[in-house]
Amino acid sequence: MAGKHGLEPEFQADLARLGSLYQEFLHDAGPSKNSIGKTIGVSPTTLANWFNRKTVPQQADELVRLVTLLKGAFDHAGIVLAESDQVLLDPARWLPRHKAVMHHRSERSGAGVRAASAREILREADLRERLASLPDKPKPVASWEAKYLEVHPAIRGGSAAASGEDFVLPAYVKRGHDRELRLRLNAATDGELAAMIVVRGLSCTGKTRTAFEGVRTCLGDWQLVFPKDTASLLALLAADALTERTVLWLNEAQNYLTGPSGEAAAAALRRRLEEPGPVVILATLWPDHHARLTSAGGGPQARALLDPLIPIDVPAAFDGQDLKRLRRIGHPSLDAADRGSSNGAITQTLAAGPQLVDHYEQASGPEGPLGKAVITAAMDACRLGHGSPLPAELLKAAAPGYLDPEQRAAADPDLWFDLALAFAQKKIKGVVAALGRVAHPTGMGPVPDVFRLADYLDHHSYGSRRDDFPPALFWSAVEQHAASPADLRALAGAAWERGRYRIAHDLLRRAVAQGDTDAFGDLVTLRMKAGDGVGVEAVAREAADLTGVDGLLQLAMQRDEICDDEAAEALYRAAAQKGDTRALMILAGIQEEACDWAGAEESYREAARRGHKGAALGLGGLCERVGDWMAAEALYRETVEQGDPYYSLHALRLLGRLREQADDWTGAEAAYREAADKGNASGFIDLAGLRERAGDRIGAEALYREAAARGETSAFSDLAALRERAGDRLGADDVCREAAVQGHVDVFSDLAELREQNGDHAGAEALYREAAQRDTSALIGLARLRERAGDRPGAEAVYREAADRGDLGALIRLAMREELDRTWVGTQELVRRGRITDDWTAAEAECLKLVNSGGGLGPLVLLRRNAGASEEALRLSRYGLEADGSAAEPW
Repeated sequence: MAGKHGLEPEFQADLARLGSLYQEFLHDAGPSKNSIGKTIGVSPTTLANWFNRKTVPQQADELVRLVTLLKGAFDHAGIVLAESDQVLLDPARWLPRHKAVMHHRSERSGAGVRAASAREILREADLRERLASLPDKPKPVASWEAKYLEVHPAIRGGSAAASGEDFVLPAYVKRGHDRELRLRLNAATDGELAAMIVVRGLSCTGKTRTAFEGVRTCLGDWQLVFPKDTASLLALLAADALTERTVLWLNEAQNYLTGPSGEAAAAALRRRLEEPGPVVILATLWPDHHARLTSAGGGPQARALLDPLIPIDVPAAFDGQDLKRLRRIGHPSLDAADRGSSNGAITQTLAAGPQLVDHYEQASGPEGPLGKAVITAAMDACRLGHGSPLPAELLKAAAPGYLDPEQRAAADPDLWFDLALAFAQKKIKGVVAALGRVAHPTGMGPVPDVFRLADYLDHHSYGSRRDDFPPALFWSAVEQHAASPADLRALAGAAWERGRYRIAHDLLRRAVAQGDTDAFGDLVTLRMKAGDGVGVEAVAREAADLTGVDGLLQLAMQRDEICDDEAAEALYRAAAQKGDTRALMILAGIQEEACDWAGAEESYREAARRGHKGAALGLGGLCERVGDWMAAEALYRETVEQGDPYYSLHALRLLGRLREQADDWTGAEAAYREAADKGNASGFIDLAGLRERAGDRIGAEALYREAAARGETSAFSDLAALRERAGDRLGADDVCREAAVQGHVDVFSDLAELREQNGDHAGAEALYREAAQRDTSALIGLARLRERAGDRPGAEAVYREAADRGDLGALIRLAMREELDRTWVGTQELVRRGRITDDWTAAEAECLKLVNSGGGLGPLVLLRRNAGASEEALRLSRYGLEADGSAAEPW
């Protein structure tokens, strides 16, 4: 018999077990929680509270009806439970326990209960206060309609059209990915921490409907909050309003994770994932947006948020079994989509995607060309990076560039834009328009004078307009009317990738004028490309005035990260001139790498005069490189004597190396030992190397192990290499496995590289394969091994294997390699064709398509150089092209 205080916890635990048995065996087969609640006379929320240990049944007959109903359901389904669980289906066993729990509860009433109630009242009041100021507040899942969560309405079938129903939502067809999503949602209900789930799919493939149906089925008694923009999301998280049993709905999550506040949003979401649950963050993404956010082009916070997650992919088409289930339902909208779909593209037809494209491509009537011009301007803006809703003024100013002179002359200057918008806003099949209104973030109705492009057309434009560059009027419209500095910078990047340097420069200047100081780095690069040293200095001074030295240094580091060395050096130099010692040290390193010894020495000495504690160490390294070992040793000793925790330890290691080069083994060991004793674990690695070179393999191995024990993980690789050099291949393999047990799988890859260098390709491949059993990323090393060996098909097969195992990085590398191959092969073919036929005009037209698709100016410059126009090729590489593809004049 349970003790007095254990009655209710044990009772609740058994009720929860009953709920788990229902969830495991009966959830999909029935009856539903709604049906159970109606039968026994309670709400689904009350039933869920019993199963989640929140409350217990107040009336014994409610409990008896529940147990009796579940027993009948298990018997009907032919499910035989374990003996320990079968007793939970005996109503007679529950009655005395329920009576005892109710009696115990009555004894506990009084001051303790009142205190608990008071605490709960205060907690709820605090939550209400925090929620009051939020633009978007949590509401029960059951109160959310699909259309308010951005689920696409469907085309109307016969009965729906006759009924005049405004928002058609046909019966849902469960598919394979739904099971995976619901398993994860059910698991999240018991999670100790918040959980994030990503549903990924192409435009109009049903990813938002999938998420909606999953939440409604599995989390129907939870709350859901849908922030309409990044500012609302940040306010929600800052107010700690994402309480237990709440879904955070992030449809089209790229809208939250990009732009000026995207990284802040990603960081805030990461912090919430570290806090208690159960909470679900449910995001939907297109595959290309997901790839960009998790690649080098995405922000570090967004990558860290999304990289660990395995998305649930929604297929673009229904397979044979899906179609059979769809046809059994018999819904008019589904039947219409089935008849009108090819290759199983049911969801696209439901959302009228193909018909929308046809409306755009086959624009007819007096307003047709006008509307098509406005839609095309919107497609180009979105395709090239305008992420905010599109201002009407931008579309109005850009559209004339897509019309011929006769069409412009025939247009009524007062009415043409209204006619164009009427065409662009016409709902196809009563479902979707090319340009839709944007809901007001807090009030009713639309935001005036802005539009959003239908995502199916957005997706369509990436293929249909890939090789087209927008006209000049589009770019002047963008410069004057883009919604934000972030949009300007994104569009500038697209122009830059397509060789339009002047256009990019003008957009960046506009972005700076609107407060986007990050655009300075790109401006410096463009000035450097054009050979405008004076302009570079002017931009750098302006950046320093607006951002301060720290901002200037940050811009320089951004240029460094993308290997834009000249621009980075110019910005470091500007920061150094403002007195920043960090910039002086970095500049000295750049000068040293360029063998500018005098310049590097002057920078190091200036940094020392300004008090940088590492300047003597840098100057010592410079002396060592030019052969002045005595001066180097003196400077290293000076650094040690300064006592800085970082630089002095590094100087001790360098002193040890100098002593070793001078054959002073005793002095070298003393320096390495002092570094190790002062907390630099790398000192043990230096000592181990010294012992190994002295022939003391046993002593070296002991020191490598000491370094590993102190957290220097590279010591495992050094130890494996020690055994490999000694001919103990099996011992080297054992070290890799030992390191892998501690989580350091990369030791396999390090040893594989060593075997490859020694010509043992088979041994290297075997190590990569063994590492891949523990960490899929090792397959990337194997693919590169095969590439270096000239086995391109084998490398591609490994990349595909890694992608199939969930390594998105492999998929991105594969796609990039294929794209590079396409561009390179295409360029070479164009050059070859030009040489053989002398048809340089045709070759250049084809080459311009490659440039317009974002491949950069390289193909066109190479073609002109091969045609003998070297000066023109040089000018082209400096100043780029105009919008129409002609060579730009110096700007």
